[in-house]
Amino acid sequence: MADRDGEQDDGAPRPKLALPDEPPALAIRDPYTVGAGPPQAPPVGLLQRVRYLGPSVVISGTIVGSGELILTSSLGAAAGMVALWWVLLSCWSKSLVQAELTRYVIASGDTYLRALNRLPGPRLRVGWPIWLGLLGFLPSIMSLGGILGGAGQALTLIAPELDSLWATALIAVATSLILYTGSYLRLERVAMVLVMAFTLGTLITAVTMQTTEFRISVEDLARGFTFEFPVEYLVLALAAYGYTGVNSGEVSAYTYWCVEKGYPSFIGDDRDDPRWPERARGWIRVVHLDVWVTLVILTCATVPFFLLGAGVLNTLDERPQGLETIAVLSNMFTRILGEWALWLFAGAAFCILFSSAVAGIGGGSRFLPDYLIELGVFERRNMGMRRAIIRVYGSLVPVLGFVFYLGVQNPVSLVSVGAFMAAIFLPVQSGATLWLQRARMDRRVAPSPGVRAALWLTFAFQAVMALLVIRFVVL
Repeated sequence: MADRDGEQDDGAPRPKLALPDEPPALAIRDPYTVGAGPPQAPPVGLLQRVRYLGPSVVISGTIVGSGELILTSSLGAAAGMVALWWVLLSCWSKSLVQAELTRYVIASGDTYLRALNRLPGPRLRVGWPIWLGLLGFLPSIMSLGGILGGAGQALTLIAPELDSLWATALIAVATSLILYTGSYLRLERVAMVLVMAFTLGTLITAVTMQTTEFRISVEDLARGFTFEFPVEYLVLALAAYGYTGVNSGEVSAYTYWCVEKGYPSFIGDDRDDPRWPERARGWIRVVHLDVWVTLVILTCATVPFFLLGAGVLNTLDERPQGLETIAVLSNMFTRILGEWALWLFAGAAFCILFSSAVAGIGGGSRFLPDYLIELGVFERRNMGMRRAIIRVYGSLVPVLGFVFYLGVQNPVSLVSVGAFMAAIFLPVQSGATLWLQRARMDRRVAPSPGVRAALWLTFAFQAVMALLVIRFVVL
């Protein structure tokens, strides 16, 4: 069997590409990523590949959530149609990194954090990206508190006699119970129902808006592509960029869902097998199709929310804030469909935010065991410990998020904290993808030069956005 860290180019063995101070743990095969079973031939043709999709549905449960409902709608309410181009750019500029980072993960057998720990640079027991990621845990939990709080506010629209704090507490408990099993398949089924429900409801409302006084004209749409930047709403625009589309947390979580779907195991880790390159390329094509499905879902949900915010809330000069966040956002539905639509909006908002919380915390629960492995707390082959940590994290983090919401009962503010951190980490991911593919990836399954060029452009843009966040928000 070929060394996992070795590569081959046209059949010729390549020397091991490793950092001089690489910890010995990185040379250990990870049973989490590549199982003991035989590899599997990739599906041929579109219809067969569709049968193996799934991570896109789970990650869409996180993607189409707080960023779209709260931040994108709020940006539309504040800036109007001039920010449409910015929302589209925020949606579409990250999927390339999602696809290419996952290409590396499923072909190499590394987990996401194991890959980041290979990057060159300062090391204090582990590499600097690991410490940077640990700094992001607190902001991510604060953001989840805002998501749970928004779901609680949506629930009180359905049951006004229920206090919003008690509603949020109930949702936190329900999230803990769902995640206690640590089951990928259970999460996939829950996300499937919720994603379809809120996407359909939002699309219907946005289309119906065109029959009302809030309809959007061709001239309005044209104004959305004049590439004006709403400088007075810079902080909100940067927050929307950080959390709209596939944010950095969702990019990393997606790699774990692909691992648990079985893609690396299907490819196998015997690079001396003459069928390995074609098998790897075949499963990479499945992943890329899955990423396209993600992009379609998030676009169909994100753009209608922005249009509703710009068409209704901006016209009414209403801004979602504090405990009235969800109530104000409900006007996007009730002003178009009538007061009865309060129930429709409340149900859709609850589905969006609850699925976002479940999938977001589920993804985060996969990071923590990897952090502890990289720090040397337990061995990579200890699958029992990994599963136990996933369960404990999934059970406790909803409670911690609820505690944050008790302190700051403003979903917009809490979600923005996580959005800013997500924006800062985006260039780290795109830069890591470039380095990992160049330095450590088997050349037989590497991306084309055109894809590499697009990745460089993405990295440059994300680096500028991260600097803006640090300049205008953090400092």
